Amino acid sequence: MTELRTERRRKKKKSWKRRLLIFVLIFLIMILGVGSYLVYQTYQAAKGSYNGLERPGEKSEMRKEAVTVGEDPISILLIGVENYSSGGKNGRADTLIVATLNPDTNKMTMTSIPRDTRVELPEEGAGEYAGYHKINSAYHYGSITGYGGNRLTVETVEDLLHIPIDEYVTVDFEGFRDIVNSLGGVTVDIKEGFWEKNIFNNDKRIYFEAGPEKLNGEEALAFVRMRKRDVNAVYPRDERQRQFIQAAIGQAISLGTIFKVGEISDILGENVETSLRPTEIYSLQKAYSSINASNIKTFNIEGANQWFGNQIFFLPSEAGINEVSDKLRNALGLPEDSGTGEPGTIE
Repeated sequence: MTELRTERRRKKKKSWKRRLLIFVLIFLIMILGVGSYLVYQTYQAAKGSYNGLERPGEKSEMRKEAVTVGEDPISILLIGVENYSSGGKNGRADTLIVATLNPDTNKMTMTSIPRDTRVELPEEGAGEYAGYHKINSAYHYGSITGYGGNRLTVETVEDLLHIPIDEYVTVDFEGFRDIVNSLGGVTVDIKEGFWEKNIFNNDKRIYFEAGPEKLNGEEALAFVRMRKRDVNAVYPRDERQRQFIQAAIGQAISLGTIFKVGEISDILGENVETSLRPTEIYSLQKAYSSINASNIKTFNIEGANQWFGNQIFFLPSEAGINEVSDKLRNALGLPEDSGTGEPGTIE
C-alpha cells in the first residue's frame, strides 16, 4: 500500500512538471524571432516581470467588456525587442506576433506582422515623432516619450488589424538566447543552408547546413532572425519561425526534455515584461496545457514592399488586412461586424 501511494505521488509530480514545461515552452516559441514569454517558475519570479498597460478599465478600448484569462478567448501581442545596439534602452521591436488562444476550441493562432510595415503613429504616444514610420519604431518612440513602448506598440497593432489586444509579452535577445540554452537547445530540420551574424560574438558568422541540427540559444536566434540573405526567397523568415515553433513544441512534449527551473527563474524580470499577472499565467497553464502543434494555425499579411522617400516599407494590401482581421476576430469569437468599424488600413 505504501509503495502504491509512493508511485502515485511520483506520477503526479512527473505530470505536473511535464504540464509546466509544455506551458513554458509554448510561450517561449511564440516570441519566435526574438525570444519569448515563457517561464512560470515561481510566483515571485513571474511577479517581477509584471508591467501593466495602465488602460482604463484594464481592457482594450475595442472591448465592450473585460475578458478573463483562461476562460475567454484572448489575444496576446508577443514583442521581441532588439536593444543590444542601444545599450539595453529604447530599442525597436524586431519581431511582432499576434497570438490568439481560445479555451472553447483549445486552438491557437499566430500572425506575424512584418517589422517594416508602414503605420501612422499618433501624437498621443509618439509626441513630436508622430507621423508615418515602420511599425517596429512604435516601441522606440513610446519609450522615449514616456508613453510606454509596450503600450504604444499594442495600440498601433490594434489600429492596424482592428482587433483588441488583451495582453502583451516582451522579451529581448538575451532573454531568448538564455531561455533556449536553459531548455537544452531545439533540434530543427534545416531546409536550406545559409549563414547569419552572431550578435553575441563580434558578428562572426554562424553557418547552417541543410538537415537536422540542434541549435543552441545564439544559433536559434540567428536562425529565426535572418532576413537579408539570398536564400530568404526560397526559405523565408516566416517559414523558419513556424518551423521553429513546431520543433520546439514537439520537443516540449517528448519525455526526454529537461526543464531547468533554476536557470529560467533568473531570466524573468530582467529580460521579460508582461501584462499577465502570475495568477493569469497559472490560468493559462491550466487552460492550454493540452494544446499541441496541430492546433496552431499561422496567418500571413499579404502586401508588397514600396519605397517612400529614401526608405522601403512593407505596405499591406487592404484585402490582406481585412482577411487577417476577419480570421482573428473569428478566432476570438467576435463577429465580423463587431461594432468597432472596419479594420485599419494603410494609405
